[in-house]
Amino acid sequence: MADLVKLRQRIEQGCPVFYFYSTESYLVRQEAAAVCGLLREGDAEATILDEPAPSLEAIVMAAGTISFFGTRRLVELPNLEPTAYSDKDIAEFCEILSSAENAVFVLSSTMNAERGTAQPAKRMQKLLDTCAKIGYVQLLAKPTEMQLRQQIVQRAAAQGANLSDSVAKTMLERSGEDAYLLENETDKLCALAGYGTVTSGMVAQAGTAQLDARVFDLIDLVTVRNSTGACQKLQELLRLQNEPIPIAASLIGSYVDMYRVRLGQAARRSYSTVFKDFGYKGNSFRLKHAQDAAAHYTVPQLEACLLILLELDKGLKSSPVGPEIQLETGICRLCAAGGHL
Repeated sequence: MADLVKLRQRIEQGCPVFYFYSTESYLVRQEAAAVCGLLREGDAEATILDEPAPSLEAIVMAAGTISFFGTRRLVELPNLEPTAYSDKDIAEFCEILSSAENAVFVLSSTMNAERGTAQPAKRMQKLLDTCAKIGYVQLLAKPTEMQLRQQIVQRAAAQGANLSDSVAKTMLERSGEDAYLLENETDKLCALAGYGTVTSGMVAQAGTAQLDARVFDLIDLVTVRNSTGACQKLQELLRLQNEPIPIAASLIGSYVDMYRVRLGQAARRSYSTVFKDFGYKGNSFRLKHAQDAAAHYTVPQLEACLLILLELDKGLKSSPVGPEIQLETGICRLCAAGGHL
């Protein structure tokens, strides 16, 4: 969350440039909105240039316009993509930022993730170096699972509701780690609880589940060989407009996880070791669920299930048979192949 005290101090010191960048677009939007809100308190006149690469002429015009009220111009570039400029244009852009006297710039860039961090390209790095020299630059890191849980608990408390850390963990497992979605989910569940205590049952009843979480529920039914229940869960997924190929992909990914964990167990390796050895990223819930489910299978049973899923994958991409029929057939074959030892 934005450090308003620090931002206000920078503004009072006459900082001419604020540059926020991250792999998470909501983080840069949030931080840029905070500093722009503070700047507007001082009656700054704003110009928003929302193209990825606004022309240098437009930037000069926005920054150089004389305010009738004697205040500094606020120039916002919320979707800036420095790599869209040439080396020459980036050099001129840096010169504009360094020489502007009547403007304060708020720049925002969303980066592609590489190994979980933002890796600036050469042109962006030049822009970052210039902004760091004359103003304020901040890389906004993606919140960790623990930080997201804390934010959920704090957001609920601000509304007068009680939401425990264990319930927040359940929300992350079912809904994923999208901060905007989690904020909406928190507000919805607080209202459902009458701004009292939010329970795990409420999350299961009314929480939005990502596809993987719903597929986990389907696998639990397959594991106990409940083919009727598994097919009903499949129809529920399809009614929610989940496409057959992503459903199959999630099934395949889950069974691969189960196979890896089962092999790890045979070698006396914990799921956390498997998590590390295979380079998994983000929430470890997938492998925790895989560990629980894999305990009901032998290695040969899981190998048979993977062969069924391989045939399903090939069929969905090449067979004229309807994809829903193929999915249902595949699930029934999975139920017959093993599980529930």
